Amino acid sequence: MRVAVVAESFLPQVNGVANSVRHLVDHLVKRGHQALVVAPGPGGEAHGQTPVVRVRSLPLPMYPEFPIGLPDNAVRRALTEFAPDVVHLASPLVLGMSGLRTAERCGIPTVAVYQTDVVGFAQQYGFVGVERALWAWMRRVYARAGRTLAPSQAAFAQLAQIGVPRLFCWPRGVDLERFHPAHRDPSLRRRLAPNGETLVGYVGRVATEKRVHLLRAIAGLPGTRLVVVGDGPATDDVRDAVPEAVMLGMLRGEELSQAVASLDIFVHTGAHETFCQAAQEALASGVPVVAPAAGGLLDLVTPGRTGMLYPPEESEAAMGGFRDAVRHLAGNAELRAQMGLAARDSVVGRGWERILDDLIDVHYRAVVESAATPPLAA
Repeated sequence: MRVAVVAESFLPQVNGVANSVRHLVDHLVKRGHQALVVAPGPGGEAHGQTPVVRVRSLPLPMYPEFPIGLPDNAVRRALTEFAPDVVHLASPLVLGMSGLRTAERCGIPTVAVYQTDVVGFAQQYGFVGVERALWAWMRRVYARAGRTLAPSQAAFAQLAQIGVPRLFCWPRGVDLERFHPAHRDPSLRRRLAPNGETLVGYVGRVATEKRVHLLRAIAGLPGTRLVVVGDGPATDDVRDAVPEAVMLGMLRGEELSQAVASLDIFVHTGAHETFCQAAQEALASGVPVVAPAAGGLLDLVTPGRTGMLYPPEESEAAMGGFRDAVRHLAGNAELRAQMGLAARDSVVGRGWERILDDLIDVHYRAVVESAATPPLAA
């Protein structure tokens, strides 16, 4: 099968969309398929055996590290020359619509993957009154795809509510070897918690849309140490709000595996996650998760078994719930151990290989076969 991936983001950008596309093209090549990536921003012309076509882009004003792909003839040329069997639209927005239109003109079936809550993103940055226009645009994009895949029940409900047809659930996978309890590192723990503190960690982009300012709600809990893994425009704000936190910055590879597995509690603050890969990676590492009761986190965290949920609002009561949940787990090592085992068990069936095989063998095949089937005579 020949698969063209039109992605709103790709390496070297570090985010959920780019990471998922990387896993996808690597798996396609492993299974003997041919892949092409069309993406915005600077970067190489190939990823391993997969060619990468770069298109014009502009930096997003409040998020300059995220280039927005612009409609470009390069999209049309790339798709027509590659002649794919299916076009995969990764979190389509502007560039994705360009890819969708080309696929429609050429009669190529499409699969769209919903991954970014654009409306929630805009709200966190203070854009008021744009919700209706954004939802209308998203419906226009996703309603034209052969299939739309939502990563969680909450994301599915969002798209169903605006009338997106041909909608299916397809979660994201996790690297079960990279994120594993075996990576827990005693020497790292001694460095981060010299007095035996309980390590409470946030892992992810340190930015406004993740509501990282809420980390101050758990600052100063007795016997705990806050660890922040990641980077972003709000790093200085977090450092100012929680000066005692250990800021490890961006980590990759083995360092990231060790940092996540060495935590005692993983915390998340974002309330607009269509999935939340960082939380799934913590679960795979055997670390219980404390997170808002919203979005994709509702699918990942089973309260009392793999972690705890707190109200997603930013009210004083909600922040009290956040703090109480962390305090409760910090004071109960036996409960954390039980939850850690259950956390790992909850994701062992979600390895990338199985998840991506489903994408290819179920969803790609369905749209390809549907496109090849002539309509019934009237």
